[in-house]
Amino acid sequence: MAPGFNPLYAMKWMNENEGVLSVGIFITTLLLGWVSGIFAALRRKPKFKIELFDGPTFSCTYWTGKTLGDDRVQRTAIALYLHITNVGSAPSSVEDISIGYHWHLLPFSKLWLRYSIGWCWLRKQAVALSDFHAYIGDQIKVFPFLTQKNSMTDIGGHTYLEPGMSTNGVIYYETGDDTGGNFPSPRNGQVKIKVKVNDAFGKGHSRVFRIPLVSLDKAREYNPSFGNTRAKLRGDELPTH
Repeated sequence: MAPGFNPLYAMKWMNENEGVLSVGIFITTLLLGWVSGIFAALRRKPKFKIELFDGPTFSCTYWTGKTLGDDRVQRTAIALYLHITNVGSAPSSVEDISIGYHWHLLPFSKLWLRYSIGWCWLRKQAVALSDFHAYIGDQIKVFPFLTQKNSMTDIGGHTYLEPGMSTNGVIYYETGDDTGGNFPSPRNGQVKIKVKVNDAFGKGHSRVFRIPLVSLDKAREYNPSFGNTRAKLRGDELPTH
């Protein structure tokens, strides 16, 4: 028994102050519920799972037909058939999507650390001039876009995701004119990319993939206008192959 502690006195005090104790317990319960509610709300966050589907998922670097000094001028276009699932506990929307890649530079060159170790980012999607599609026998499959409308169906993808919901569609990017090693570094017929999806709360969700590197002819089997968006805007003509 602790010195100075009198259990009989304590019992007498609790009996005499039963109302005060009840109010105290009630207030404490409310406070605990309020605090636990705050923590529960803080734990409710969206979480996007990012996957790639087969189909129009590839990178293509192609010559524009121009030269700058002794260097050929090239552009890179990337198409991804993206699948996003909200595996978190709160709804959110897909606000923007960026693609990062590593430049094909010689070791220890001027920009090697920045773009061969770090990422070069494509943050603004290009508008595809026509739909991505594939022939299956005598039928044609049109792939949906994620952030723009299909010209054949006039249907666009949905980007607001409740927990457990998913969406999929093609996203498309084109770079500006580049020379030298300013293109995705190839390795065994593939390039390494990083896909970053930002939600409405500003949180980024990312994943690294390796995707096929294809020729312009191969890319245009999925979309005859592949690689032509910038050329169309500028009034340029690209080589047919």
